[in-house]
Amino acid sequence: MSKQFVFLGPLSTGSTIDSELHCKFFRNMLALVKNGSAMYGFCPLASGSKGNCIYLGTKEAKILIDAGLSGRAIKERLALINVDLSEIDAILITHEHVDHIRGLQVLGCRMGIPVFANGDTAKAIYDFLHECPKFKIFSTGETFEFGGMEIHPFSVQHDAIDPVAFTIRTSAHKLGFCADLGFATTLVSSQLQECDYLYLESNHEVSMVHASNRPMVYKQRVLSRQGHLSNEQCASLLQELQHPLLKHVHLAHLSSECNAHETALKSALMALNHAIPVTIALQDAPSTPIFFG
Repeated sequence: MSKQFVFLGPLSTGSTIDSELHCKFFRNMLALVKNGSAMYGFCPLASGSKGNCIYLGTKEAKILIDAGLSGRAIKERLALINVDLSEIDAILITHEHVDHIRGLQVLGCRMGIPVFANGDTAKAIYDFLHECPKFKIFSTGETFEFGGMEIHPFSVQHDAIDPVAFTIRTSAHKLGFCADLGFATTLVSSQLQECDYLYLESNHEVSMVHASNRPMVYKQRVLSRQGHLSNEQCASLLQELQHPLLKHVHLAHLSSECNAHETALKSALMALNHAIPVTIALQDAPSTPIFFG
């Protein structure tokens, strides 16, 4: 079996974030990457309401999951992990909200990178962009292959046309990417079983939503079954998904106003009995990368 390297930054402990320490950690990580030929593994490039994008690379292919930053920002974030935008072979899209598709006009329409989406989402993207990327249409619930990966899109509950999450199997790992959902159905739980790595939404602390100055319509949306997963809901799901081979969890799509890194980390770590490393997927910088050796 191939070696696995999990580089964990200071965010994994649940302690107060030390930005200087995190920057030092990331510089050290980057030096390691640049000594190699490519980054094989995955790295959240951005996570949150301002934009979402994840890099996943194997020896056969390099893909993005969502492209919710500008094309320039995605290029810059990829450069930080020693990946050139021209190396990206495909983009998987979870749903049509702008914080997941903002970069498609450049990456999909101008650069011609293939965009994988289900039919309803592809139509919504075309209606928004008024341009047509090179779509590759998948059917929600049906596994397809790309670049040596088995990709399975499955339905989640969110206020989009046909939103999905993904499990992706490489030659040695099963990865689960699941954010932007208001409720974890039995389908979600069953699909995410036995993952080696999880990227899972922990959007808000319910009490902080109620206490915020956000409009009532916002509060009702976020707390609904078509909204976003709370820290408590994330923790409950993690308890269902924990197993001996789970290696790492990224907490995704944290609200900047209605959550706190320490609060989300504490909730997740307690659910996992502090047995599994947990880090935050950041909004404004690449997050803790996972390397496949």
